[in-house]
Amino acid sequence: MASATLRYRNPVDVRFGVGSLALLPEVLRGRPAVVITFPEAEATGLLPTVRSLLGAQLQGVITDIEPNPGVAWVEARYDDFWDRYAGTVVVAIGGGSTIDSAKVLLTRPPSGTFAETLVAMRAGQTPAAVQALPLISIPTTAGTGSEVTPWATLWDRTAATPTKLSLHTEALWSEVALVDPALTLTLPDTVTRVSALDALSHSLEAIWNRNANPVSDALAVEAACTMIASLPRLLADPRNLALRTEVSRASLLAGLAFSNTKTALAHAISYPLTLRHGVPHGIACSFTLPLVWSMAQGVSPGRDAVLAEIFGSQESNPTGALRSFLEVVGVDCSFTAYGVSPAETAEILRTAAGGARGQNFINTQL
Repeated sequence: MASATLRYRNPVDVRFGVGSLALLPEVLRGRPAVVITFPEAEATGLLPTVRSLLGAQLQGVITDIEPNPGVAWVEARYDDFWDRYAGTVVVAIGGGSTIDSAKVLLTRPPSGTFAETLVAMRAGQTPAAVQALPLISIPTTAGTGSEVTPWATLWDRTAATPTKLSLHTEALWSEVALVDPALTLTLPDTVTRVSALDALSHSLEAIWNRNANPVSDALAVEAACTMIASLPRLLADPRNLALRTEVSRASLLAGLAFSNTKTALAHAISYPLTLRHGVPHGIACSFTLPLVWSMAQGVSPGRDAVLAEIFGSQESNPTGALRSFLEVVGVDCSFTAYGVSPAETAEILRTAAGGARGQNFINTQL
């Protein structure tokens, strides 16, 4: 009997290393560009540097990105964006919110209106796209992996039941990702921690995942091991460029891993925590990791063997080791710490297990 065919695909041209921001003119290849970035990019000196690099190629700048971008933000800007920048390359410089905002803007459905895309997203469908602008992603945080994934998150806070929407289409792959660890040097400790914990979640979620494959496993294990080894030291020494490089590398590898598997139960649990209780995403998807790991244990010998690589086969209590790590970096692993009652916890777990991301989890007997 023939063995199952395994597939790993990621078409993003990744350039990783300190100083890789300077490659932006090279990868643009003379094309006009619109830069989408975060409000502080001017004050930090990042935007002036980009202006200097691009010169006359720069057609415009959008800096009013909001954290966890919402439907209303896109609706207010979509038509003007396409009126001004239909012939440009989109250069997204920032964290996950910036790159996701750029992704939602850069595709155009047959009607030319964002309303058509939104209807499809709310129905859980892939929106039609007749036009999509090229994307160059330059992350300034080490965590989301959005620079190497084909989807974007949008928060639908105006719906009757506020929810998280996902836009997933081939058009959202970045053409190029420039991952320059030096851009993370000025991050506040809180952003460093939350972003890195999101990446750790991506790596583990890619392992206890029904879509895992040997390539995603190798990437995810290396990402998790590197993050666990490096994050506590980075939080103690935030200006250490070598440690910034290691954490950025871990984030990139985690992104490459879950770009093929998608996330699983821990992320499904996180969404209502962010929407209802304002828990930052990186905390919301990481504080349950020991719990979810315990649910994954014993389900699949193959998955157990891969997970054992994180702390080594000699570790008899890997979920305890993970909990200890999270406590060291300041994460409380109890639902009550985030204002969630036992009754709501049970409801969140039940709903998460039945959702699309929950269905990626290897344990279907929850």
